[in-house]
Amino acid sequence: MIKKLVESVPPGGAHETDVVIIGAGPVGLFAVFELGLLGIKARVIDILDHPGGQCIELYPEKPILDIPAIKTISGEQLTRQLLDQIEPFGAQFHLNEMAITLEKTDAGKWRIKTDMGTMIEAPVICIAAGGGSFQPKKPPIPGVDDYEGDTVFYAVREREKFRGKNIVIAGGGDSALDWTLDLEPIAEKITLVHRREEFRAAPDSVEKMKALVDAGKIDFHVAQITGLKGADGKIEAVEVESKSDGAYDLPCDTLLAFYGLTMKLGPIADFGVNLIENRVEVDTEKFETSVPGIFCIGDMAHYPGKLKLILSGFHEAALMSHGAFHYVFPDKKLKFQHTTSAKDLQAKVGEG
Repeated sequence: MIKKLVESVPPGGAHETDVVIIGAGPVGLFAVFELGLLGIKARVIDILDHPGGQCIELYPEKPILDIPAIKTISGEQLTRQLLDQIEPFGAQFHLNEMAITLEKTDAGKWRIKTDMGTMIEAPVICIAAGGGSFQPKKPPIPGVDDYEGDTVFYAVREREKFRGKNIVIAGGGDSALDWTLDLEPIAEKITLVHRREEFRAAPDSVEKMKALVDAGKIDFHVAQITGLKGADGKIEAVEVESKSDGAYDLPCDTLLAFYGLTMKLGPIADFGVNLIENRVEVDTEKFETSVPGIFCIGDMAHYPGKLKLILSGFHEAALMSHGAFHYVFPDKKLKFQHTTSAKDLQAKVGEG
C-alpha cells in the first residue's frame, strides 16, 4: 500500500523547515524534487493518511496518458515513482493532518498549524492542494452528528485510540478494508458492514479480509446502516437492514464510517490570498500569490490560460522553486543549471 511507503511524522510538536507544501499529490511531490535540486528542504502536509492525492483516491488503477515520455501509467505507479524520485531529499511528511491556521511570526516567517496541533515555521508556504482538501462524506444516518468525534469517526488519526474497542466499520473501499485489516489485531471485535458482496478495494485486501472472516476473527454483514443507538455521544449499537435478515442491531462502542470523500477549499480560504472562483490567483513568473512568500501550484492555482493537468503542475513546481529560493536564501544568487550537465545536481539525486 502507498501509505506504507512513507513514514509520517507523529502529530504535534514544533518544527522548522524551508518550505511547507500543503498537499501530497503528484504536483506537491514533484515540488519536493525541484526544491531539493536547489538545496531547499521541505515538509509536506496532507489530510489523507498517504501521499498521492487524487491519483490514489480517484483513479489509482486508471491510465494517465499525458505524462511526457511515459506512454501510460496508473495513478499508483506515478505516485510510487515520484516518491522514489524525491527519496534523496529526505522530505518530512505530516499525513492525516489538515493545515488550519497560518500566521506571520515576529521573525518574518510563516507559522502553520494543523488540526492535530503540529506547528511548522518556514519562510515559504506552497499550496499544492489540488481541487481542495478531501473531506469525508457524512453517512445519511439520523442523529450521527451527536456521536461524531466521540464514538463515530470518519478517519483514523491515532490508531491506539481504537485498541480494545468493539468496532463496526462501514464501507467497501480501500479505506474500509485497510483499516479492517490494520485494526483487527488490536480491537476487541471488528464487524465490517457493506451494502453488497462486491468491494471497490484492492483484490489482495479483499482476499485477506475474507480469510479473517473464514477464520472467525472478524464478522462481515451485507447490510445498510439505518440508525444509531446510544446516548450522550456514546454509541451502543448500529441499526442495520439487510435483504435476507431484515432489520437488526449490531452492538458496538465505535463506528468507523468510510463513505467516500468530497473536495472542499477548506481553511486555505482564510489564508488571506486572493481567490477567483474558489481558486488561488497567482502570477505566471513564480506562481506566487497576492501574499509574498505564499505560492500556489497545481489545480488550485488560477491564472489566464490555466490547464488542470499534472504536466502543467510540474512546470509550475519548477518555477515556484526558483521563486522560493530568494526567500529561503535571500543573500545567495541563484545559478540556473541543467541536470544533464551539472555534476552537483546529479550527485544530489545519486547519479553521476
